[in-house]
Amino acid sequence: MAELKVSNVSKSFDGVKILEDITIELHDQELVCLLGVSGGGKTTLFNVISGLEKPEEGHVFLDGKEITGCPGNVSYMLQKDMLLPYRTIEDNAALPLLIKGEKKKAAREKVQPYFQEFGLEGTQKKYPSQLSGGMRQRAALLRTYLFSRKLALLDEPFSALDTLTKRAMHEWYLQVMEQIHLSTIFITHDIDEAIVLSDRIYLLTGKPGRITGEIRIQEPRPRPGNFNLTEGFLEYKRRILEHLDAGQE
Repeated sequence: MAELKVSNVSKSFDGVKILEDITIELHDQELVCLLGVSGGGKTTLFNVISGLEKPEEGHVFLDGKEITGCPGNVSYMLQKDMLLPYRTIEDNAALPLLIKGEKKKAAREKVQPYFQEFGLEGTQKKYPSQLSGGMRQRAALLRTYLFSRKLALLDEPFSALDTLTKRAMHEWYLQVMEQIHLSTIFITHDIDEAIVLSDRIYLLTGKPGRITGEIRIQEPRPRPGNFNLTEGFLEYKRRILEHLDAGQE
């Protein structure tokens, strides 16, 4: 059984259909990408999955239980880290626990073991402005994980990072996923990023947005550092580009 299942979801705003008949699945410890051009409805789909928006049609299931329109079941990280500048990294990370009713002292104690796992040891008492972009993203990912320790929705989490930092973050995130047994769906416009990270890629094209293709990346994760120079990588990229071009016609 799929850990997360989105079944036949359609969504409109002000009479304009944004998503039509979307069906996708995510399995345990899998990393799945939603890839498509801007304005295709990817963020709207995340809002539906997270329960922030309710679809006109369709359903969302987590471990077989329907969660359609019910927020608080799935972690959701936006493109920007959204760390609170007046809180320490420790207190930013503990925020989900405080929202759930934990006392501040207990919440701080519970987050401590994760700082080493997330490569943040020594940053607990620092403020977001004192961290690099990559470290801020790590802190934001830790906060996201503590909200729901099973499944994360990431909306272009690495897009603001420079190329070298992004590559290091890719390697780090795959390691963390394995260590903490996390499943992930992420949005990206970066085809190379999707191929390097994903187990499967859903192609979302058209207006309204529809799932018009699914590509399974056969190479096991993590992929070698020169994977993006191989014939196999270029073949995946060619297939994706052809499909996306056809979807815009």
